[in-house]
Amino acid sequence: MELLQDIKYPEDLRKLSVDQLPQLCQELRDDIVKELSVNPGHLASSLGATEITVALHYVYNTPNDRIVWDVGHQAYGHKILTGRKDLFCTNRKLGGLRPFPSPEESEYDTFMCGHASNSISAALGMAVAAKSADDNRHVVAVIGDGAMSGGLAYEGLNNVSSSDNDILIILNDNNMSIDRAVGGMQEYLLSLNTNETYNAMRFKVTRWLHKVGLLEDDRRRGLIRLTNAFKSAISHQQNVFEGMDIRYFGPFNGHDVKELVRILRQLKNMKGPKLLHLHTQKGHGYAPAEKDVTVWHAPGKFDAETGKRLVKDTTNTPPRFQDVFGETLLELARQNPKIVGVTPAMPTGCSMNIMMKEMPERTFDVGIAEGHAVTFSGGMAKEGLQPFCNIYSAFSQRAFDNIIHDVAILKLNVVLCLDRAGLVGEDGPTHHGAFDLAALRPIPNLTIASPLNEHELRRLMFTAQQPNRGPFVIRYPRGCGSQVDWRCPLEEIPVGKGRCLREGDDIAVITIGPIGITAEEAINELKAGGGTASIAHYDLRFLKPLDEEMLHEIGRKFKYIVTVEDGVRNGGMGSAILEWMSDNGYSPVIRRLGLPDKFVEHGKVSELQAIAGIDKVSIIEAISTIRHQHT
Repeated sequence: MELLQDIKYPEDLRKLSVDQLPQLCQELRDDIVKELSVNPGHLASSLGATEITVALHYVYNTPNDRIVWDVGHQAYGHKILTGRKDLFCTNRKLGGLRPFPSPEESEYDTFMCGHASNSISAALGMAVAAKSADDNRHVVAVIGDGAMSGGLAYEGLNNVSSSDNDILIILNDNNMSIDRAVGGMQEYLLSLNTNETYNAMRFKVTRWLHKVGLLEDDRRRGLIRLTNAFKSAISHQQNVFEGMDIRYFGPFNGHDVKELVRILRQLKNMKGPKLLHLHTQKGHGYAPAEKDVTVWHAPGKFDAETGKRLVKDTTNTPPRFQDVFGETLLELARQNPKIVGVTPAMPTGCSMNIMMKEMPERTFDVGIAEGHAVTFSGGMAKEGLQPFCNIYSAFSQRAFDNIIHDVAILKLNVVLCLDRAGLVGEDGPTHHGAFDLAALRPIPNLTIASPLNEHELRRLMFTAQQPNRGPFVIRYPRGCGSQVDWRCPLEEIPVGKGRCLREGDDIAVITIGPIGITAEEAINELKAGGGTASIAHYDLRFLKPLDEEMLHEIGRKFKYIVTVEDGVRNGGMGSAILEWMSDNGYSPVIRRLGLPDKFVEHGKVSELQAIAGIDKVSIIEAISTIRHQHT
């Protein structure tokens, strides 16, 4: 690390010569590999963006000039070069560096970027603000890893083309998101044929026109349209970006750092919106990551020298919920020819790749487009198909209106499976599935359920695809469940019916979802410790519709109720129980456990559950003290 060891901030980087930059890129890449081999994170994306990162900080005066990353898992090199090299070993750990860029962590992190496709809109806002303040600040949006397939990116592009701004958009085109990118835009980017001779000529002409003052205001737009029309005539194709009056440059090799520096210096002071198209390779410079970029997107621990992943032996451990979903979906699809699968860019992440491998014609990866995924599913359901639309809980927030407008109002038979519900761990607040229960609960016509374990997940999926069920939401967490022998008969569950897991007389514990396993462990520990209270445990199963018969039984029998959920406490399952008891004339003392009214940071799930007060110790404390506190 001959060069990297002396670089703490970008001003140190700018002291190097251009000829030293390739060596620095290799040292930075080696450091990322070394660090992530022992402290897992997003590897391949940051390796692919190394040269872009170095060139940007070399040419631009950061942090005064703004760089907006999209998606944030490209930005590990950016973190190392901006004062966090010595702290990078704490990345994604409780109390350590955040998993994605955040302005709360560093002034070099200009915007939050845990979800995809927001960079162009945010950068445009910054560019307009700089211009309104007459501030000669440059703003760059770096969009990659499939983020251009998200609808917000196109909304931003549309506004860029009609606003007075000097933004530079860098399209980091690696033909990937997490799984291989799909869709018409990706095909367009792959086939985009910009003549190198034409591009070089136009680059020189553009610089000359700018120098003589002909690329200003209306004259600039007129000349852009003229050159775009000329290019379309000789190439027999229309560039979608130039068609929006955004000047297009590329494609160029995104791994030639010296060439990138030259291009960025030429583009830096050009007026008007510009798009620089760079071809990169995800995982570039580390052979194992180059060979299997999906696995090496976030590979876990590995041997940096050999590239061998240190995979745990899972022979006698329960499978992941996502794998039970994937296997069960294929099982149901074999029985029901109307079933189709839909996922926004996460076939491997949600295990829909299992069905995709056997039935590719019945599975659809729609790209990073959650709203479209829901409406697309609604359209198929309207014509008689049975879509299972699998979206990560945190990402489903972007489809809220689509769920209401395009599915719920029409009572369409769409099964919305929300993977990664609840606390997800090291990816932090942008990825915790905290809000789905509270957000969806007020929507009419929805059925909302959460399985206690893998058997219940299979049965809920079987129930959801029965005829005329209407919109059916199933939420389940990241990680493994509790059933090693997870296969069970596919049986229908009565909709809106919970169950009593343990009889009792003094205190009722009501849970929904796999957090009920933790609650059961807490009750067992209290009982083993000689606790005198008689504790009942109810698995609610369905947040909507509520099991009113069971709740009447609880309301009549118990003075004390503890509710536990892996979701926000405000407006969630505990609030639903509290409202129902009040509406029906019951007045028990209710203690609600759930995620607090603040964004929970990153760390191991067990650490975060303790902080949020929904771990076993917290549940024991709530049960043990509810009667005493009331008295």
